Amino acid sequence: MRVVRLLLLSTLLAAAFVYLTSVTRWDAGRFLRPIGERLWSEPTSAAGNFSADEQNNIDIYKAARDATVNITSVVYKQDFFFGVYQGEGAGSGFIINPDGQILTNNHVVSGTARLTVTLADKKSYKATILGRDPRNDLALIKIEADRKLTTLKLGDSEGLVVGQKVLAIGNPFGFGGTLTTGVVSALDRPIQTEDRQLEGLVQTDAAINPGNSGGPLLDSRGNVIAINTAIYGQQGNIGLGFAMPINRAKAMLDEYSKHGKISRPALGIRTVFISGDLARMLNLPASGGLLIQQIERGSAAAAAGLRGPNRAVQVENYTLLIGGDLIVAVEGRKVDGNESLLSVLGRKRGGDMLDLTIFRNGQEQNLKVRLGETEVF
Repeated sequence: MRVVRLLLLSTLLAAAFVYLTSVTRWDAGRFLRPIGERLWSEPTSAAGNFSADEQNNIDIYKAARDATVNITSVVYKQDFFFGVYQGEGAGSGFIINPDGQILTNNHVVSGTARLTVTLADKKSYKATILGRDPRNDLALIKIEADRKLTTLKLGDSEGLVVGQKVLAIGNPFGFGGTLTTGVVSALDRPIQTEDRQLEGLVQTDAAINPGNSGGPLLDSRGNVIAINTAIYGQQGNIGLGFAMPINRAKAMLDEYSKHGKISRPALGIRTVFISGDLARMLNLPASGGLLIQQIERGSAAAAAGLRGPNRAVQVENYTLLIGGDLIVAVEGRKVDGNESLLSVLGRKRGGDMLDLTIFRNGQEQNLKVRLGETEVF
């Protein structure tokens, strides 16, 4: 009888063990499923496991990487003791023509004695400079490859919106083929570089570092909407990157295609955008415009009769020159920033007519200016 009881007890314990372990596994699946799925799901490289945004990033990178190039420049510099030594710079660019035309920044190629372009397949070619536009920090170079090359499609920077997704590809610190993502953080940003003021740039938080200069800034369709140009500060990416709108480059390319050279239209003025309370303080329309700060002697603006300032006022920590014309519309479109004028000039050539609406002596009037021309060497 005792043996029977022991056998019965053993059977019950075994059954209980099976029951408890089954419940534990079932409970884990029921109550810990979110954690279990993250820990033991299929590898993320499996087809269909990427989010729509991740897949978009992957597709754009695959399509754009082969058209993005590394550019190495050799320059000769003079040291403190007047000795000459060889220096090297690095930047990025992207192919826009199957025959080897490449867009990049002017500062990537300026002053170089030798340019080398390295493609994604690691093949390198000597490059020649076809033309430069220092005002917009743009340059067009060319390589002679042994095959037709992959190209990028140029988009439209006119309709950019703060918050839209962007992707940058380039050669930061020599790490070729690097992809970073972000958004358009702001539009129409002016920045001061070492040698000039650049106007109307696209600001982005996509990581841009030394070596990214000249590389493409792409939209979510893979179109180039700007050219990565500058960062804020000297230490590398802090989330403040700046890119030249692609429409400036398209104007340069159109001119080169038609005339075999690159020149820029010359208006001959320096302006500052004002609006709101500051404009009202100066007895100007609150909607604002571009207040002329200087007119170059003998310029197209001077010939057309535009008026410059006649006195200076102090506004907080800034000295503002007033008394000159306020440009309130360009080609019939209301001025809402520096880009309003620059984007139109970017589509013009020397000799073209420019229609301006100015505010002078308390009223608006229209003025036509025949643009001058400055050839870029």
